[in-house]
Amino acid sequence: MMRKMVDDPDNAARTMTRMITEASPSAAAAWLPYLLLSVLSGLLMLGGEPVIEALRYDRVAVGAGEWWRLFSGNLVHLGWWHWFFNVLSFALLVFLCPENNRPGEWLLRVLVIGTGVCFGLHLFTPNLENYVGLSGLAYGLLVFGFIRQILVGDRFAVACLGFVAARIVWEMVIGAPKSEETLIGGSVVAESHLYGVVAAVIYGLATRAFRRPARPATA
Repeated sequence: MMRKMVDDPDNAARTMTRMITEASPSAAAAWLPYLLLSVLSGLLMLGGEPVIEALRYDRVAVGAGEWWRLFSGNLVHLGWWHWFFNVLSFALLVFLCPENNRPGEWLLRVLVIGTGVCFGLHLFTPNLENYVGLSGLAYGLLVFGFIRQILVGDRFAVACLGFVAARIVWEMVIGAPKSEETLIGGSVVAESHLYGVVAAVIYGLATRAFRRPARPATA
């Protein structure tokens, strides 16, 4: 037997308006977390070299028990161009994959993926002595968002995910463009991008964030 559906155009319009507003890049809640993260990392830049030295991922320091560096290394940068490119990545993230999350949920996601980046470097890239920057975290958050978009039928997100995957492979096999490394003032650590993606996928699976939305019952 088919369930009788209540036809309420006004309610449907209100629901659609709310969905568009909540998922729109113009919604303050979608921008605010990344704005705060960008401002925080920018303020740390003002501290100069002493702050960078104290917070960057450093293999020897982590081995000596300075575990906070496994996350804080994401927050400091080589210079303002390096910071600017990472902030642009966050802007792209909000435009392509806007989400309104509870603060605790957003903070957990950032902590897990960010720590996963440096933890992966510590375990699997033994020749790397230090690392700074938000790019690994940004890659992870982008892939997390693209997968969520794909699950609701966004075909453009499939192309975006393919581009990110191709870029990571290119960086690891061919290397980043020399012009980019000159501009940011150091080498691009492609492995950080890979570990950010892996951490994001693990987080999404562990929190069951990659489930397809349930279809409404019709019978």
